[in-house]
Amino acid sequence: MKKDKPDNVVFSDEHGYNASLLPYATSVGAPVIKADDLTGWKNMGINKVNKEFESKFFVLKMQYQNLIKEFQWNERVYNARFSFEPIVGEIYHLYKDADGFDFLSLIGPKEWNKEHIGTLRLNSDKKWILIDLTNAVF
Repeated sequence: MKKDKPDNVVFSDEHGYNASLLPYATSVGAPVIKADDLTGWKNMGINKVNKEFESKFFVLKMQYQNLIKEFQWNERVYNARFSFEPIVGEIYHLYKDADGFDFLSLIGPKEWNKEHIGTLRLNSDKKWILIDLTNAVF
């Protein structure tokens, strides 16, 4: 089998002499094609993205913890004893009675000698917003 063309000539029966159209070097004298080392670029990108995810995770974690605290306060107030219908926007005080049960009152902590837990306000969504903590611990 005899070759019509030498090895250093780019020829194809389908495309003919197409060395100038190829995206890679086809002769011995052509510049060497080296793949770029992207390790540094990738590592920098990974670090940046990981920091962003870590930051977002921290924000979500804080929001979750705040949501849990709000839930616990609302549950505690709604489970407390009170014999009136709270008005939206008004300030109320949560106390612990001698039996250890929580109760809600309009009377401020300076007006009597009861164990004051916290001061709250009822918002329009019927959610209790904590205004002041005295001895509150969850």
